[in-house]
Amino acid sequence: MSSLARDAAAFKSSLQGATTTSWHSNQPSTSTSQPATPPDSDSGKKKKRPKATIVYSQPADTGTGTDVNTQLLYAINHLKANNGPMRLDDLAIRTQTPLDTDKVLFEKFRAHERVEFDPKTNLYSFKHDYSFRSKAALLTEIQRATRRGGGISVRTLKESWKDAPSAVEELEKEGEVFVTRTLRDGQMRMVFWNELKADPADLAEEGPEAVAKRDASKNGTGLSVEKEFHDLWHNLNVPNDVDLLKQLQSGGLQETASEAPVIKAPVGKKKGKKSATRQRTARLTNTHLKDMGIDFSKDYVAPGK
Repeated sequence: MSSLARDAAAFKSSLQGATTTSWHSNQPSTSTSQPATPPDSDSGKKKKRPKATIVYSQPADTGTGTDVNTQLLYAINHLKANNGPMRLDDLAIRTQTPLDTDKVLFEKFRAHERVEFDPKTNLYSFKHDYSFRSKAALLTEIQRATRRGGGISVRTLKESWKDAPSAVEELEKEGEVFVTRTLRDGQMRMVFWNELKADPADLAEEGPEAVAKRDASKNGTGLSVEKEFHDLWHNLNVPNDVDLLKQLQSGGLQETASEAPVIKAPVGKKKGKKSATRQRTARLTNTHLKDMGIDFSKDYVAPGK
């Protein structure tokens, strides 16, 4: 037994001193080793998705399409934005429309009211509302519109001639036109001809003193009023309310009376007074049982109690 105990102790000591390795280390490696990556501190946090810039409420521009009317609209809009004559082949290439091959599309394009064709040059151009190209011709168009009782939109003038806004500003400084502007950003909206501007010949006859009397804040526009009318206007005194009524009555006039607005009663259900709640007495039935000595007006009492 002693020899068996010694052998067992030697075997245990040899197991404790030996270094054991995993059987995985003896297996051949089938993949290349990768360096260990440091732990990401933000791995536990949810990453925010990038915001999409696509506006889903508007349809996507997929090109000229296949409909004839859509292709016609693309071609006319490009011809308008080009601001000059174009060849049919160039227009078809830039708009990617079959203008030069589709007969139906070409006929609609040729017959459009906003398309002009020059047979001498074989060029197509957009027909604007006005065809001026100078400041003098612009003033002539503004004068024609004002004589007809209206002005011209500055946007319409810019579509016809890209330099129209700057020309309108020059005419405004010269006192030839009046310009209405927006309250928010001061953009020009409508332009009107200044019919009251003095003639240079009349200014020469009036002399420099009459010119000096003009209001500088109005860019030298308008005609000067004679001093006699100025004095008559400012010498008129407006009486107070009491004296004004007396003067009106003495002249056989009466003050204007505005009609008082009729106040309508609100339409609704008429709310009457609430009547007091009445207490209804209980109606007694089976009165024929009174002859038998039973009275329902009193509580029932069992006999013998």
